[in-house]
Amino acid sequence: MALKIQKSYNEEEQLWVLELEGEVDLHTAGNLKEAVTDMLEEKISSIRVIGDRLEYIDSTGLSVFIGAIKKLQAKNHHIIVTNLKPSIKKLLNITGLDKIIVVEN
Repeated sequence: MALKIQKSYNEEEQLWVLELEGEVDLHTAGNLKEAVTDMLEEKISSIRVIGDRLEYIDSTGLSVFIGAIKKLQAKNHHIIVTNLKPSIKKLLNITGLDKIIVVEN
């Protein structure tokens, strides 16, 4: 399955909004990395990931977020994920990433 990425900057909340639809895996993680890199080169700010249409993410996708977290934490920003499917929430919990990524329902 393909990955659709929509990104925008929310001036009111002063953060990036990243909407993901599909699967993030070995074949699509490069597209996600490019989008996140472009966002952070334009403006270092927190990122809200809207995950209600994200079906799957593997370790290559998670590594994109880990790389972004390192850049964001240096500037006191973070990644917030919302509306994740239970299986993806469980993955964040198992890997311990829910300790460094803000998970909202």
